[in-house]
This record gives sequence, C-alpha cells and structure tokens, in this order.
Amino acid sequence: MPETSGSTGRTPETHVIDFRAAEHLLNSRDPRGAVKLLDPVIAAHPENTAARLLRARAFFAAAQLRPAELEFTIVLEREPDNAFAHFALARTYERQGRPDQAKRHFRLAAALDPNPQYVKAARFDD
Repeated sequence: MPETSGSTGRTPETHVIDFRAAEHLLNSRDPRGAVKLLDPVIAAHPENTAARLLRARAFFAAAQLRPAELEFTIVLEREPDNAFAHFALARTYERQGRPDQAKRHFRLAAALDPNPQYVKAARFDD
C-alpha cells in the first residue's frame, strides 16, 4: 500500500499529479486554481523549491503580490543563484511600486543570466 501524507490520504504520487495539474492551470490562466492544488503539496513538502516557485508564479499571476513576494524570497533563500526568481521578485516589487528593490533584483538576475529580457530590465545604463 502506498505511503500517505498524514490524515489527508494523499500519496507522493498524488502530489506529483497535483503539481503537474497546477502547472497546467497556471498555463491556462487559472492561477487561483493552481494555488489551491499547490497548497497541500507544499504543506506536505515544505522543502520543495519547485512547488514554491510555481506557487509564487501563481500568486503573481493572481495579483496576490505579498504572498508572491514571500514565496519568491523563500526560493531565493534556498537558491540565491536562481536568476528567474530574482527577475520575478523584481517584477513583484515593481508592481508594488518599490523601484529600488526591483532594480536590485533585476540587476542580480542579469548578472546571473545574460538573458536579454533580464539585461533590458536591469537598465545598467541608468
């Protein structure tokens, strides 16, 4: 019998299915649905950075900027060299009207990965 997660009856396999379904929902522009699927996955596996990053993206897409900021920050605590997380956190700060913090993370993203989108957002010539 598969190992289950506490009283929820969820298995590790079910969490993988929920993660993949959450990716699909986010790509289908249903970020709130993605968050609902990811909440129990993260509750069972709080160390799972990929699930946290996906949930951060879903929060951002749902304009839930404070939760997005918190999740991106957790990801960056674990993976300080994650250029995408720096870029996404910068976009979050930008939408919150916090340009100085945004600029710092745009520049970190560009320094970690010369992706043209990151370099353009970093505005190194300012």
